Amino acid sequence: MSAPAFEEYRAIDTDTHITEPADLWTSRVASKWGEAIPHIERIEGRDVWLIEGQPCGAPGPTTMAGFDGSYPEGPMGYDDIPKSAYDSAARIEHMDAEGIQVQVLYPNVGGFGSGGFLRLKEPELMLECVRAYNDFLVEWASVAPERLVAVAAMPFWDRDQAVAEVQRAASIGHKAVLACSEPQAFGQPRLADAHWDPFWAAAQEAGVSISFHIGAGDLSDLVNDSMKIGTRANFGRISSLVFMQNANCFADLIFGGVCHRFPNLDMVSVESGVGWIPTYLEMADWQWVNGQIRKEHPEYDLLPSEYFRRQIYGCFWLEREGMHGAVEQYVDNILWETDFPHPTCQHPGLVDGLAQHPRDYVEAAMGHLNEETRRKILHDNAAKLYGLD
Repeated sequence: MSAPAFEEYRAIDTDTHITEPADLWTSRVASKWGEAIPHIERIEGRDVWLIEGQPCGAPGPTTMAGFDGSYPEGPMGYDDIPKSAYDSAARIEHMDAEGIQVQVLYPNVGGFGSGGFLRLKEPELMLECVRAYNDFLVEWASVAPERLVAVAAMPFWDRDQAVAEVQRAASIGHKAVLACSEPQAFGQPRLADAHWDPFWAAAQEAGVSISFHIGAGDLSDLVNDSMKIGTRANFGRISSLVFMQNANCFADLIFGGVCHRFPNLDMVSVESGVGWIPTYLEMADWQWVNGQIRKEHPEYDLLPSEYFRRQIYGCFWLEREGMHGAVEQYVDNILWETDFPHPTCQHPGLVDGLAQHPRDYVEAAMGHLNEETRRKILHDNAAKLYGLD
């Protein structure tokens, strides 16, 4: 498959991240909150996000595209990272250069399931910051709304507020909402609990999909080397395991009956890869039948694999051999992503690294697939999911 063919598919990149601009919250949140508002300060030459004087992340480590190094190394701040990470006009230029038609947008500071907002501690401020982010994201995407898909953060710690924010987000242009895949890590009920049914119902009624991004729980083990195996080895160990977190998430959703109760609700497993999907669903089907699940739930009319085919999608971006089984068995449920500009993104950085430009990766990993399959993975499945042309 030639590079021009990649562009002809009008590729839709279903997982990218925004490196939030330094003034995102200080320019939008009531000044009465003072130093509690997330803001950037330069500490020992590095740009750092602070809340009440406490560090809560930094733009450099999450923006490694083009950087010739790896954690714990990283860019020092905004002056050292691609402008396309935080500026939407520059993002469109980046997309044009890479031959990407559309990108779906996820956060950093607020966390991959919005749990980061809990660091604010004050419920009123937490909600105000969530709403400020969602308003910002729609404005950021307005430079090319047909090419930038906004995914709304959710105040999941208050279900009723989350329901209201689903409705508000849909009304201002968000096409999807970001759910916390591990709410139990923050003292909330697990996903299968009926507590969440009003939230699922609101999303289904609003016609927005639910995104479950990996790393939505406690990620402290990424930087806490409890086994003393080395900073890089520990980071690599956790990073390679976190991709499979969503198997637990979707087990809760399927076996807990959420897919059955909300048949028109689309869900996306984001940045989790897809190689595990056929193996897990084969096991789930076997246990479903052999364990006689329908003796307990006669209303469940489909197998786990059938619920998946009906309403769940998985995203991948670096797999070669591992993705073949998923593509063969669930071609209508597979989405492509780049994870730009994160450390593992498809964008060259390390001189001796594995990351490639997207078109080069697609040619190498998918060149052998037939045209219909490539088109589904690169464009058609995502276009259907997000209502794109």
